[in-house]
Amino acid sequence: MNDKKIRVRFAPSPTGPLHMGGVRTALYNYLFAKKHGGDFLLRIEDTDQGRFVPGAEEYIIESLKWCGIQPNEGVGFGDGPHAPYRQSERKPLYRQYAEQLINSGHAYYAFDTAEEMEALRKQAEAEKRTFSYDSFTRGQLKNSTALSAEETAQRIANGEAHVIRLKVPQKEEIQINDLIRGEVVFHSDLVDDKVLLKSDGMPTYHLAHIVDDYLMKITHAVRGEEWLPSAPAHVLIYRYLGWENEMPQYAHLPLLLKPDGNGKLSKRDGDRLGFPVFPLDWQDPSTGEKSAGYRERGYYPQAFVNMLAFLGWNPGTEQEIFSIEELCSAFSFEHIHKAGAKFDPEKAKWFNEQYLRHASEQEIAARLKSVVANTFNIGADDRRLSENYLTQAVVLLKPRVQFEAEMPEKGNYLFMAPDQYDQQVIEKKWKENSRSFFVALANAFSTSSTFTASDVDTLVKETATTQNIKPGDIMQLFRVVLSGQGGGVDLTGMASLLGKEECVARIELALKKIQN
Repeated sequence: MNDKKIRVRFAPSPTGPLHMGGVRTALYNYLFAKKHGGDFLLRIEDTDQGRFVPGAEEYIIESLKWCGIQPNEGVGFGDGPHAPYRQSERKPLYRQYAEQLINSGHAYYAFDTAEEMEALRKQAEAEKRTFSYDSFTRGQLKNSTALSAEETAQRIANGEAHVIRLKVPQKEEIQINDLIRGEVVFHSDLVDDKVLLKSDGMPTYHLAHIVDDYLMKITHAVRGEEWLPSAPAHVLIYRYLGWENEMPQYAHLPLLLKPDGNGKLSKRDGDRLGFPVFPLDWQDPSTGEKSAGYRERGYYPQAFVNMLAFLGWNPGTEQEIFSIEELCSAFSFEHIHKAGAKFDPEKAKWFNEQYLRHASEQEIAARLKSVVANTFNIGADDRRLSENYLTQAVVLLKPRVQFEAEMPEKGNYLFMAPDQYDQQVIEKKWKENSRSFFVALANAFSTSSTFTASDVDTLVKETATTQNIKPGDIMQLFRVVLSGQGGGVDLTGMASLLGKEECVARIELALKKIQN
């Protein structure tokens, strides 16, 4: 690596919500920059005004903030020395470089209309071939390589709509040294003449990102592998502008694949299989269609980021749980795979579960307090809303859930007495002496001076012994009497948390409802 300060960028287009694949691209840029003490900036590539979606830019910024992927400079994060960072605000810059390529003979004006281009594509399709505007076809089309200089000048003077295209040479090998894929060689005969400047004066991605990367001193361009086929044209543009020695090192990231591995992961896959593909909830401003986000589904941002990091990269060790600082330290392009990364929604839940296991019970309890109060209509002074009660409830529930939001529902019996009882357990476990056992147990609870989990365990076993019942035969029934359910959190811990008065009340309630 050279001595230049590392500078990388994430440059999404505001054409809709930010896909999790885009977040991964931002993450890898961020990790690489932070590891090497470099800069990471956010640039908005909004040159395609026809596909601009209101709210998409704000969504991108909010997503990065939620993930903790904080740029040093850029849109929404403060201007640096290379502002502005929206390409639409840099429009005057690009024409001069397009004209420079015209003047050096490496680009040309093209006057073909959209209708004419569509007709050429349809004709090629009918002939079972693919139309390409390239070094083999440009001579037969309406552009300055086929027209005289006088006619070209006259058309421009008349205000005729035109684009500027890159003039790709024939019979050349174009090489790019990719940080992930190594040396990749392309043949120029297979590269089309990319549009550099559109008829509305806006640049295309092909010109704009190169001009911006050069002016913003970007040292490494990390992007998805869908851009790899365009890389030879980008190498040529750098060369023709005289910037080849300043060209950033490219790294083309593997695709995120569907859970079955067949094809690129899309929103439709998430809708079909019930998992999010976006970091935050999104509502399409034109259709009103809603898409789920990881934040609103209850994922921790750290878990989401940790999961994303492993979609295409691994540290070469068995460790899977990483803080963002540990990811920065461990990250390298050498450990990014070339092949696509298959997304596993169950593994995403697993990551969240691991972070939940290590989260502070007190902090979770504080977040759940209002939810529990509203869900179960509990007054502010009730012991069930005390810090101690909620914290102990969280301790009990942690091993049973993957998300904080599941706790009130899955642990509802910790906050309200059951009104129904698991009939399968009742039919299987309730015996002639069950009623007398629970009457005796309620008496034992009432007279106990302490009520720890250990106390509960001792009292249940002692009562069972006096009633000639094996403790193992009564425990699941005891659980159903307290919670209404045949499974759940640690039984004696639950009873201790509920307290002896509540346990006695629930036993008495169950004895009224359960028939012999």
